[in-house]
Amino acid sequence: MAEPDAEAAEVPLYLRVAAVLREDLAHRRISPGSRLPSERCLSQRYHVNRQTVRSALQLLRDERLVVTDRRGTFAAAAGADPAPPPLTARRPTFPGGPRVSEALVRASLTWEPPPTPLTSRLLLAPGEPTLVHRHLVFGPQGAALQRAVSWFSRPALSEIPQLARYRRIKDSHHQPDLRLLYHWMHQAGLRVTHRESVGVPPVPVGTAAANDGAARLLVHRVVSDQHGHALEITDIDFSARSAAWTYEFSA
Repeated sequence: MAEPDAEAAEVPLYLRVAAVLREDLAHRRISPGSRLPSERCLSQRYHVNRQTVRSALQLLRDERLVVTDRRGTFAAAAGADPAPPPLTARRPTFPGGPRVSEALVRASLTWEPPPTPLTSRLLLAPGEPTLVHRHLVFGPQGAALQRAVSWFSRPALSEIPQLARYRRIKDSHHQPDLRLLYHWMHQAGLRVTHRESVGVPPVPVGTAAANDGAARLLVHRVVSDQHGHALEITDIDFSARSAAWTYEFSA
């Protein structure tokens, strides 16, 4: 890579490596279907460590520009839609992400103050409104399978241009598309950490839910940037009988 100027130096190394590789893929300097150099070769070429290369390649996999198997990493074939990674390799997705794209979904955005306990964690003043995303997934019979609500912090609205455009929303009933939220975070140069707590709420004895064994799971997700500031806090409530939760951990 060329010597960066002061502004470019602020961009994380893995995003700069990904940008160079993306440019090579776009201009067919790496032809479709061909194998990319090894992680070791790429780290030597760009003068970065192998973890930086791995992060860059993961971003390109998320964008479906490359695919990886036991033989190595390859440029996506021309006109092909690369197969998604196996379930064990999937990252957490924002509610409304690709895994529910075929389900019946209702989503909305509002501008309102978060619950008091979340105010300081979102770096907001008491009573200060923020962007709130509500998301419902329904089953074939119309029953709600998953409910989620997400609150966004002041840093998130300041640092992520695609999210900031929703600051002046007027219609809270339109269907917002935030499926690429975590990709937008990467594009903004944010190195994010997902922390999720999973709980099983008690089911009162004698209720219909207790009688039919309809267990529920509660997921509390906090997505933070490299400075430890919360970007998004999400609470998800879903039926354990009809949904699954998948994690990816990176060293």
